[in-house]
Amino acid sequence: MQSCGIPIESTDVIRLGHGSGGKLTEQLVEQIFIPRIGNPILNALDDAALLQIGGSKLAFSTDSYVVKPLFFPGGDIGSLSVHGTINDLSMRMAEPLYLSAAFIIEEGFSIAELEKIVDSFAVAAREANVQVVAADTKVVNRGAGDGVYINTTGIGIIKVINPPSANKAKPGDSVIVSGDLGRHGISVLCLREGLDLETELQSDCASLNNLVLSLTPFENSLHCMRDLTRGGLSSALNEIAHASNVGIIINDSQIAINPAVKGACELLGLDPLYVACEGRFVCIVDSTIADRVVEALRINKLGCDAAIIGSVTTEHPGRVVSKTSIGGRRIVDKLSGDQLPRIC
Repeated sequence: MQSCGIPIESTDVIRLGHGSGGKLTEQLVEQIFIPRIGNPILNALDDAALLQIGGSKLAFSTDSYVVKPLFFPGGDIGSLSVHGTINDLSMRMAEPLYLSAAFIIEEGFSIAELEKIVDSFAVAAREANVQVVAADTKVVNRGAGDGVYINTTGIGIIKVINPPSANKAKPGDSVIVSGDLGRHGISVLCLREGLDLETELQSDCASLNNLVLSLTPFENSLHCMRDLTRGGLSSALNEIAHASNVGIIINDSQIAINPAVKGACELLGLDPLYVACEGRFVCIVDSTIADRVVEALRINKLGCDAAIIGSVTTEHPGRVVSKTSIGGRRIVDKLSGDQLPRIC
């Protein structure tokens, strides 16, 4: 990521927008954390760190989950915390092997609900074929924890010689999205705000490891991968454009949006390109194999709506531009604030 050089906030306090995955998050990382704890591995700012230990290449990632509400259509904070970290490992073409889990629980939280969350966590881990090998619990005062927060850390073994990275996009590459956008963010928001969409929209929350590893035969032509979490497709593509110093052009008409998601976004004034997903990723691939990658993704139900949505260019390096359905163009920048707080 690149910093835009704007001071974090003149108020000298943290805002919800600093957790959005957009510009404020970028500034927080680059102005506070990287100068103090940065190193060549951390500074790459990929979804998972690449570690060389002996003769093995490992992927290592950690994430914290603070979603509100804790239970939502298609998942809950327990399954989400497994899926999210597994997906970060998968973006480096790693086979996830082990997880740690830390549960920060608020005094007064329901034991029955905690059991549901831990059961969901366990099921998601088993389905992804990963073992939970370390765990911790902490309890905080009533009113200080908002129910439950979960942190998970994951380790996986990288299955390719040259794993994808945000700085490997090349002019002429194709941009592929693994499915439709915005299900997770909109399903959580509608439940939180009591909005009735008159449809059974569910989060896309899922572990992507098997889907991603089906692309191993194309490893030499897979340049970048990003899962579409905070900040959605917009943040992921902007991070790649900045890291690779390339321009990216996408076509609105080629991006799949569920009608319920589209309708909710129009009603609420949201842009689906900025809405979080938890079971979708974008990959940048050599254009000569793009159609074959899409075919491989569509075999799996998690990739059935995969499509080529754009290309990488030498024009406007560091920027993402979208071609609209009426023939115009618009800049797709990173979020400047927080469109949907507490979404993952």
